[in-house]
Amino acid sequence: MRWIEGIPSKLGYRMPGEFERQNAIWLAWPHNEETFYGLENVKEVEAIYIKNIAALHGGQHVHLLVKDGAMKKRAEKLLGAAGIVMGRIRFHEIPTVDVWIRDYGPTFVVNPDALQPLAMVKWKFNAWGNKYDDLAMDDGVPAEMQAKAIYVPAFDPGFVLEGGSIDSNGQGCLLTTEQCLLSPQRNPSFSKEQVEQKLKDYLGVQKVLWLGEGIAGDDTDGHVDDIARFTSPDTIACAYEDDPSDENHEALKENHERLTRMTDVNGNPFKIVKIPMPGVVKHEDTRLPASYLNFYIGNDAVTVPTFSHENDAKAIEILKGLFPTRKVVGIECTKLVYGLGTLHCSSQQEPELRK
Repeated sequence: MRWIEGIPSKLGYRMPGEFERQNAIWLAWPHNEETFYGLENVKEVEAIYIKNIAALHGGQHVHLLVKDGAMKKRAEKLLGAAGIVMGRIRFHEIPTVDVWIRDYGPTFVVNPDALQPLAMVKWKFNAWGNKYDDLAMDDGVPAEMQAKAIYVPAFDPGFVLEGGSIDSNGQGCLLTTEQCLLSPQRNPSFSKEQVEQKLKDYLGVQKVLWLGEGIAGDDTDGHVDDIARFTSPDTIACAYEDDPSDENHEALKENHERLTRMTDVNGNPFKIVKIPMPGVVKHEDTRLPASYLNFYIGNDAVTVPTFSHENDAKAIEILKGLFPTRKVVGIECTKLVYGLGTLHCSSQQEPELRK
């Protein structure tokens, strides 16, 4: 890879909030039958992708990773049949084992005044704490992206991290969880203070906001993008489970209490908005990490995973209030969450450069 020497924060780089303007969304076309329990489910996941792209592509470019020409032709046919404006789509023949580009892909950082105003932070990806040997091969995707698709230089923190474990307000604050970033399967030699310093150095943040645990069924050890998200610099949407008998109740209650005590870099409290949970979503006897918080914030639209639950409409209505200038689109994602993630997990935003 082509690297930039130095510490990003000291060079003036920062990780923008997802709600800031974007140039593009990056996605990897679904194909792993083992992840989604068979070919028929993969086809349904493809349909989910098409709905997501249809909702977002009018406001930004879409970069799609495909493993070969045959997969590109299939994707083109399906997207074209759905009325997608193909001039908004950029295909890149970059093989992936799975779709979770949020976690194995780069985190983009910006500094409009730098010679290289857009750069990527290339984290180490060890498949969520060495859980899946085959999926760990996706650690090489950012190098392929740099060589074949985006041509921006990278910073190397020498640190294991997945993109779904962090969420930035673009103004100095970063949300994460103790369960994930302090997991001994990631960076066992790092203390909490050292983890914080790494985040500050490479993402240009001044304050790390620690939540506790994630939701049941999450094989990522508590990614924050299922439990709390910045919707603006001063507002955080927070997953909440009202049913005291649900195994998510206590952890989400504690996280909410922590959030109400948190402040931004200037000492101002955040506005905390509760989002209900979609109850228990299972595949056979396995609980899945279904959450409305795994939404994607695009320039013109916000796409929200739904699960054919009575709380779908409630969650979308709340999010409409948080994103008054964007269209909020619900997309049924039960088959996608079979793979233990949904819309945010399967995407990565590329920020727009503005002075």
